[in-house]
Amino acid sequence: MENKVIGIEGYVGAGKTAICRELLNLIPNSIILEGGNLYRAIVYALMTSGINLEDLKKNMQHVDIKSVMEKLKIEIKIENRDTIILIDGKEIEEEKIQSAKSSMAVSEISKVADNKNFYVFGKKIIDQFKEKYNVIVSGRDLMKIYPELDYHIFVTASLDERVKRKCIQYNGKCDEDEIRNNIIERDKLQEEAGYYKIYDKTIVVDVTNCKSVKESANEVLSKIGVL
Repeated sequence: MENKVIGIEGYVGAGKTAICRELLNLIPNSIILEGGNLYRAIVYALMTSGINLEDLKKNMQHVDIKSVMEKLKIEIKIENRDTIILIDGKEIEEEKIQSAKSSMAVSEISKVADNKNFYVFGKKIIDQFKEKYNVIVSGRDLMKIYPELDYHIFVTASLDERVKRKCIQYNGKCDEDEIRNNIIERDKLQEEAGYYKIYDKTIVVDVTNCKSVKESANEVLSKIGVL
């Protein structure tokens, strides 16, 4: 049987990454490609290089994200069926690239950056791993990166539920009102960038009432069927 490519997108804070990792336990011979984390690592590396974020946003329309990735020595690897990101040979901690500040910067920069070559690179990576595995891809704009997706899942949840989940993720390090405002602003940026587009083949999965990640993943799997 031919291996499948399952794209997972969705609202900010809906639990996409956690759902993908739980799907590893449910989908045989599968790996995760976290395109979102790769993009986050690029933006994080730019931010920590001392470049002013406002100046960066003004010039991002002329910046090739793939060439930035090469200059900053950013690599993507698969270990234990999951994605790890390295900057100059060192693995980057997910907590750093998932911070509220980094997340907002990603939403702002991705809206104006030139992503064409980055998308071509993403498709090549997916094709490479599809030869051996069922590939679970987490990220944004997946239908543009890989139009041949076997399944395009869009995960939704209510704003209150997403705020609650982000509060848990940040473990009390951020104020609830700050998180809510951050999500609302990022939703707006994602919408403006076209990342919340629903296609004819898109399967929308609402996980608002799911009580656990496993329950959310099973809800997604129920829409896919047995691979």
